[in-house]
Amino acid sequence: MMRRRSSVRTRARPARHGRHGREGRSPVVRPPLPPLQSRDERFDLIVGTAAEFLRSAWEELSDVKIEIADMPLASDPEGIPRWLVDRARQRIVLYRIPIERLSHVRPGDDLRERIVIEGSMFRAAAEYLDRDPWDLGPERFRF
Repeated sequence: MMRRRSSVRTRARPARHGRHGREGRSPVVRPPLPPLQSRDERFDLIVGTAAEFLRSAWEELSDVKIEIADMPLASDPEGIPRWLVDRARQRIVLYRIPIERLSHVRPGDDLRERIVIEGSMFRAAAEYLDRDPWDLGPERFRF
């Protein structure tokens, strides 16, 4: 059986790759997708903004180093600490995993997560300054 060739000409397909094999590739993340962000990055951002606010409001905190660690080396009699205040070395260490896990924040509840992390930062700074956490930002809480 003999096949006939059709009289319709097909257009030649453009080459998939350029001279070096790199043309025509699409980006991995397209613009409508939100940028990828890890838990660590979100935690750092929230602690950083809270620390910036506290440093601008309280001169005593301007020289204090605020650090983030994953876990404390050991628990104390009261349980697992969420932060460490070291006045001698002028530093505050926030422990990310106890703050995130022991607060029972549901996944996807970004506002509650932010409140818990900022609250921990405020309480640690209040302990460093030997004040009540509500005294650290009085203008912020007046309605």
